[in-house]
Amino acid sequence: MEKRRLGRIGHESTVLIYGAAALGSVTQDVADQSIQEALDAGINHFDTAASYGDAELRLGPWMPRIRDQIFLATKTGERDSEPAWAQINKSLERLQTDQVDLIQLHAVGDLSELDKLTRPGGGLEAAVRAQEEGLVRFVGITGHGHEAPATHREALNRYPFATVLTPYNYVLSTNEQYKADFEELVAETQRQDVGLKIIKSAARRNWVTDEHQYSTWYEPFDEQEHVTAALSFVLSHPEVTGIATPGEVRLLRLLIEAEKARLSREDAQAVLSRADNYSSPFENAPI
Repeated sequence: MEKRRLGRIGHESTVLIYGAAALGSVTQDVADQSIQEALDAGINHFDTAASYGDAELRLGPWMPRIRDQIFLATKTGERDSEPAWAQINKSLERLQTDQVDLIQLHAVGDLSELDKLTRPGGGLEAAVRAQEEGLVRFVGITGHGHEAPATHREALNRYPFATVLTPYNYVLSTNEQYKADFEELVAETQRQDVGLKIIKSAARRNWVTDEHQYSTWYEPFDEQEHVTAALSFVLSHPEVTGIATPGEVRLLRLLIEAEKARLSREDAQAVLSRADNYSSPFENAPI
């Protein structure tokens, strides 16, 4: 599997990042099968969060075997320093490790959330403390929503985050404002040598009914043609260091196959421009 340098961190991360949200509500047996599938495919970057149900608990038993083989990232969604500090320490316990490679300030999708984190006594202080005390190696930021790229661009003005995890896909790129905000974020990540990771690359739209076929909060593409095109479009941008796989164990295989058979950007756009029911997952989103 292709690897790309994760910004100034320097880690050669696989372009597929294992999205451990997929493990939030599965049994350990199912989790074990999915984790092994990822490792067999060569994935070396795993991304989880304190808020992903039992995901950290499902990954924990693997750490004695694979900790030195993977880049391990988790997240805290707490906005105040002391709760964030407690959550970071709890994540280490759940993950059965004494250090993670990356702690990410989670779900920072607009300026009001960013303000909460970067104010005196905010969650950023806990992340910096964890880094200073050796509990984490690097600090990153994540977020959803149409304001995420602009928010993350401002975040890089306030603190030298090592990574950004932001949404991007073909349909979002057709929104002129979103594309402009994303391109400004790209320019700043390049200037500061920040690892740029992408979420929602394979999202089709927000769910339109109460019946959900998958555990993702949005409706994903689940046909190989569309998944391959979606992945190909995002990875055709060389500034992107990797794509987080969807939060559903049954979709991992499609992403692995897509990485092997990438299309040109033009061909990917042609496929996606014909896709039915394709829209921003943040329209009427439940988050």
